[in-house]
Amino acid sequence: MHRDQSHGGLILHRALRHVFRFWLWFSSGAVTRQWVAVHRRHHALADQQGDPHSPVVFGLRRVVFEGYELYKDAARDPETLRNYGRGTPEDWIERHLYSAHPFLGLVVFSAVHLLLFGVPAVVMLAVHLVAQPFFAGGVINGLGHALGYRSFEMPTTATNLVPWALLLGGEELHNNHHAFPRSARFSVQRWEFDIGWLWIRLFSALGLAKVRWVAPRPHFERRRRDLDADTVNALFVNRMHVLPRRSASTRSAPARSTAG
Repeated sequence: MHRDQSHGGLILHRALRHVFRFWLWFSSGAVTRQWVAVHRRHHALADQQGDPHSPVVFGLRRVVFEGYELYKDAARDPETLRNYGRGTPEDWIERHLYSAHPFLGLVVFSAVHLLLFGVPAVVMLAVHLVAQPFFAGGVINGLGHALGYRSFEMPTTATNLVPWALLLGGEELHNNHHAFPRSARFSVQRWEFDIGWLWIRLFSALGLAKVRWVAPRPHFERRRRDLDADTVNALFVNRMHVLPRRSASTRSAPARSTAG
């Protein structure tokens, strides 16, 4: 839903989109419009004053361990919802259930677990309620701006935590996502893996999703001589990939005599 609702990198079938809307409300008590608005504000003001959960602004420790509180503060801000929450669902069920009773989902979620699993459900729910905001907020929004590697140099501190994004739906490739927010695929290098993209390909094959745009992979054309605006833009965006290759080719080139 992140790539669909927040950035429009793909279009989900209405039924599948509602599954994700329901699960967001049911498992976390979050409202789609609030989540989307806070996330868009993060991209618009990344690592500046106004970023709702930047380690640069609030400090890494606070974002990692109090990320949920920072999110809720931003989600309650009417100006954030007005400026960044446009285009999100406003149907009957959103108005009368999801937005009107956000924590009812968690209550039902907890009751279902207790009915199905009994006393062990208490431990399961405790782990869920701690792990979900910690990984979604603390790890991605905190460590995702402090640890890892950077494929693209830009004003934000966003990093890729690992090249194989398996555990958090592809969100580990945070630097790539900040470089190309609208891309439905977060992996850019051929050695990176985005498990979210695997699901998107599956949904597309089933007719449940339509990809609108993906970030281009770096491609080097040895024979090209002209320098147009697209080439300049590609060089700028991919300079962290181009410069090492250029340096390596320069070092490996045979020395030429300058004696006349």
